[in-house]
Amino acid sequence: MSETLRNYWRVAKPGIVLGNLITAAGGFFLGSRGRIDAALLSATLTGIALTVAAGCVLNNCIDRKIDRKMTRTCGRALARGAMSLPSAVGYALFLGVTGIALLGAATNPLCVSLVLAGLVIYVLVYSLYLKRRSLYAALIGSLAGAAPPLAGYCAVTNRFDLGAGILLLMFVLWQMPHCYAFAILRLEDYAAAQIPVAPVRLGVPAAKRHIVGYIAAFVAATWLLTFGGYTGYGYLGVAVALGAGWLAMAWWGFQAVDVGRWARRLFVFSFVCIAVLSVMMAIDPVAPV
Repeated sequence: MSETLRNYWRVAKPGIVLGNLITAAGGFFLGSRGRIDAALLSATLTGIALTVAAGCVLNNCIDRKIDRKMTRTCGRALARGAMSLPSAVGYALFLGVTGIALLGAATNPLCVSLVLAGLVIYVLVYSLYLKRRSLYAALIGSLAGAAPPLAGYCAVTNRFDLGAGILLLMFVLWQMPHCYAFAILRLEDYAAAQIPVAPVRLGVPAAKRHIVGYIAAFVAATWLLTFGGYTGYGYLGVAVALGAGWLAMAWWGFQAVDVGRWARRLFVFSFVCIAVLSVMMAIDPVAPV
């Protein structure tokens, strides 16, 4: 692969796209309740992937200047001038228009609206405005992260019901400790770029307390899928075990000597937690009565 193609690949943040695809698939299978339409699944996931990739490219465009101040991001193509801004914007538009057009042709207006809302929140509200100005940027941005599983669910159901509401609550609550753990891990980078994340603005001890609170709320929210009649007891057992493990890991942070190492483990485990729960939503749904 040439360097140009690698830049186009990397600027779309394939790792983030994959993570969103896992949660979108979990939402789709949950909404399907055991009756899978393979063509709809393929179109939904492809459309979501293209739209998420478009958002990631536009995020790189917006963040190209602050990326130069952070060790983790200074090597990105736009930050080091290896890709021009017009090329990146054109690429993002192509990805976004293609993804939305596919979703419009294959799914329903509710699914398309959720994906578009997620894109607008992530690019305009979070990346362009709140990220550099507000302590609450991560909370608002978490709505964008909840869009893929919601869109996957609503692509099947074509309604925003209790199951959709539970998914929204789960994924918003999950992203807060996930983001805070990463901010603690990269505290110097965020401070250098003057991004007002909670660990920078409030301090690491306060961020740890917020992490424990958000994880406790997330754990309780995961149980609602079973109590609401959407998933079985296999899912519930896994949710209880994962939640207890994540909460214990977060609580241990108050005694951690190496805060960076603790934050890295908490961050990695957050991926494991949400990926496994997404799989369990897919394999242990409860058929509607």
